[in-house]
Amino acid sequence: MSFTFSHPYQIDPAFKKKVAYFCMEFAVHQPLKTYAGGLGFLAGSHMRSAYELKQNMVGIGILWKYGYYDQVRKHDQSMDVLFQEKVYGFLTATDIKFTIRISGHEVFVTAYYLPPEVFKTAPVFFLSTQVPENDYLSKTICDKLYDANPETNIAAAILLGDGGARLLEKLNWLPDVYHLNESHALPLAFHLYKKYRQPGEVKKRLVFTNHTPEPGGNVKNELSFLDKLGFFCDISLEEVKQVTQTETEIFDHTLSALRLAGRANAVSLLHQQTLRNMWKDYKGTSIIHSITNAQHFSYWADAEMYAALAMHDHDTLIKRKKDCKQLLFEEIADQNGEIYDKNILTIVFAKRFGGYKRPELLLNNMDRFQQLVTNTNRPVQIIWAGKPYPMDYTAIALFDKIVNTCKIYPNCSTLVGYEMKLSKMLKQGADVWLNVPRLAHEACGTSGMSAAMNGAVNVSIPDGWFPEYAVHKKNSFMITPADTRLSVHEQDEADAFSLYNLLENEILPMYYDDPGNWLHIMKNSMHDILPQFDSNRMAREYYEILYADQES
Repeated sequence: MSFTFSHPYQIDPAFKKKVAYFCMEFAVHQPLKTYAGGLGFLAGSHMRSAYELKQNMVGIGILWKYGYYDQVRKHDQSMDVLFQEKVYGFLTATDIKFTIRISGHEVFVTAYYLPPEVFKTAPVFFLSTQVPENDYLSKTICDKLYDANPETNIAAAILLGDGGARLLEKLNWLPDVYHLNESHALPLAFHLYKKYRQPGEVKKRLVFTNHTPEPGGNVKNELSFLDKLGFFCDISLEEVKQVTQTETEIFDHTLSALRLAGRANAVSLLHQQTLRNMWKDYKGTSIIHSITNAQHFSYWADAEMYAALAMHDHDTLIKRKKDCKQLLFEEIADQNGEIYDKNILTIVFAKRFGGYKRPELLLNNMDRFQQLVTNTNRPVQIIWAGKPYPMDYTAIALFDKIVNTCKIYPNCSTLVGYEMKLSKMLKQGADVWLNVPRLAHEACGTSGMSAAMNGAVNVSIPDGWFPEYAVHKKNSFMITPADTRLSVHEQDEADAFSLYNLLENEILPMYYDDPGNWLHIMKNSMHDILPQFDSNRMAREYYEILYADQES
């Protein structure tokens, strides 16, 4: 029987415009491991809000055979990388089959379907090259999310961009708007250009979201390399350079997306300022709007904590928080063999391990760290978790350094397997959610939003989304940031000094000596996160700002 598609739920007329949302990763629920980190968490929340609001949206992704990777341990507790095949009985295998061209060869593509009722999301299609008609090399295109091999990575971009557009044509579901969530699927723009042959027609249909100012997320490649692989959908290099206004032999993916899309957006107000400064000297770019990222309240929030908050039942709220801490501490005991106390202030640093996020900042001055973690008067428990890129050996070495430090202290631990299930457990069990990026490097940083939805108090550098939310000592604590004109080493030293002082002089004394005030901040934290940082607000704004009809 041939697979047919029509949007499976009743559309709210306010969101009737057809939108296809292209993203390399989707984190919709723990069993579906098609995500690496923040971009996936954001996309998952967007798909859940699209379902809740009954928006006319379809997600387009890739079904990664080995996911991102499974984070496990070596014999000495240090981190190891496991690529294990994933099997998903809840996805619907379609009989759709078509070809795309990669490196001059026909590659067969099929699609798997995630119906809305499985995880309460907008419908999502996942592309795959794992079909009998393909040779081994073609099958490996969808093996690993963010494969370290450059050719495989570009092939995946072609699969998502060109393949996703072709899938929608096969389904006869032609969007009014194609949403490029990051520049990974940029071949989509060239597919549209090849179809309409007018940049203005592409701009009418294409919108673009940028999620990071970091070089690693703003890729550049040689034009000839991309052309050889088929990135430009058989459009000549001369024409590519003309429509993207590329004047050298180096192709800037983000800049080209900004020039080909009719509208673009940053993911926080600060990020908007950063992007406008980055691109202000480049002609032909679209106006960059700001739509601050958010997380799906219905999925992430602890319902029992919010029920107690609504009833002003402080005893139940405190008890629920401690019960959640105990559940987290069972995971710590299982992984690390350490028994934690639910009455002790618990600090959590949990996010992707990367240089600018500075997971090691607490270890900057080991004398101060020793003083902090051995204080029996006002004790602390510290937990680290996060997945570095599997080939980022610098970040893995940093993870392992923290592992070895934690072996010395029974109140410090490092957890592996930081995925959606552990993320929720850590947010429910944290008293303090620590976020310490080097200032102006974090585009948004949404983990603190869902942490606040679970009664965790944010302690953060004022970067990304945080200045839009934080009121120091009212709903969170703000670390005074170092002058960004200082060297990286000096910034880290100054920020660590500020963090130690904040913990020792304000946070720990309040938690132990003024629990009423701590509870007040915790309640404000939970209250103030809504509605601005619930992804339902974000999903509405995308329709109102990014998907709105463009002026002719």
